[in-house]
Amino acid sequence: MSSELFDAIDYLEKEKGIDKDILMEALEAALISAYKKNFKSATNVRVDLNEETGSMHVYARKDIVEEVEDPLQQVSIEEANQKDPNYEIGDVIEEEVTPKDFGRIAAQAAKQVVTQRVREAERGVIFSEYADREEDVMTGIIQRKDPRFIYVNLGKIEARLPESEQMPAERYEVHDRLKVLVTKVENTNKGPQIYVSRTHPGLLKRLFEMEVPEIYDGTVEIRSVAREAGDRSKISVYAEDPEVDPVGSCVGQRGQRVQTIVNELKGEKIDIVQWSEDPVVYVSNALSPSKVIEVLVNEEEKATTVIVPDYQLSLAIGKRGQNARLAAKLTGWKIDIKSESEAREEGLLEDSKEDSLGEDEAYSDIDDNLFE
Repeated sequence: MSSELFDAIDYLEKEKGIDKDILMEALEAALISAYKKNFKSATNVRVDLNEETGSMHVYARKDIVEEVEDPLQQVSIEEANQKDPNYEIGDVIEEEVTPKDFGRIAAQAAKQVVTQRVREAERGVIFSEYADREEDVMTGIIQRKDPRFIYVNLGKIEARLPESEQMPAERYEVHDRLKVLVTKVENTNKGPQIYVSRTHPGLLKRLFEMEVPEIYDGTVEIRSVAREAGDRSKISVYAEDPEVDPVGSCVGQRGQRVQTIVNELKGEKIDIVQWSEDPVVYVSNALSPSKVIEVLVNEEEKATTVIVPDYQLSLAIGKRGQNARLAAKLTGWKIDIKSESEAREEGLLEDSKEDSLGEDEAYSDIDDNLFE
């Protein structure tokens, strides 16, 4: 054992942040294990590491007894008194048993301990760094693929993108760069494991926070997100200041802000609607791009009946019911959509009702003239 090992331990403490005491304890345990494995003269031993001299000594610890039954763990009182007459039965005696060739074994054990502890420390640093990034968006590069995961390089670690978190129509190729939401960071025996998503509603929310300064600084607040990843999403926004247009802030000039997000999500359509505490207004806005004549509210069941012009019925419901489904998820209200004709037949609509609700309080990328 040389002083170089202790110098290495000092270095690891300073550069890797590994506590010296932890390293020394681990090294002592490894040396004891190595001794027991390679030498059979004792089963209870203590290792003394002297940092000043760079030396190492192994001591066998044995119980002092009247009659020896196990020579590996016991020594007779007669033998003990030959070394020191003050010993009594029940005391523990120590005897140096450092083998001549123990230095080589010790060096191997020390190398294993140091390597293991450095690996654990590096894993701990990575875990601490990425544990704080849960629910954040990170940019990564696809490294490889297998049937279960796409592996995304986030810099110091490779994250896993499960098949269930991949957008259905999106193609993933090695070396592609993409933004992902960190959904879970685990510290396992194999090191930190990071899971990411392309489908989570939180990804859409974070992308708007990154793209819209008014959301980032709190002027505009995202109240809810409903998403069917890769196809269509709805997001509701609110501004306490009546002078601020929350929908327009998110859309941006000529739709540039929202279009940046649409491009990142490979063409996913996004409706941006203004949140309102009034369910009539909120549900009406949420059904954008459809026009709404009237919203009938059942507070007890948190259900609404929405009446739309006949020619807007299909648009309000959406393909495979998607528009209505997303609006219900966004608002938290049940939504039953009826055409104007059907509502009049059922006596749900007054003859004087003709105006549409919620105009200019929602944006849908179905608007053809937005980018002209």
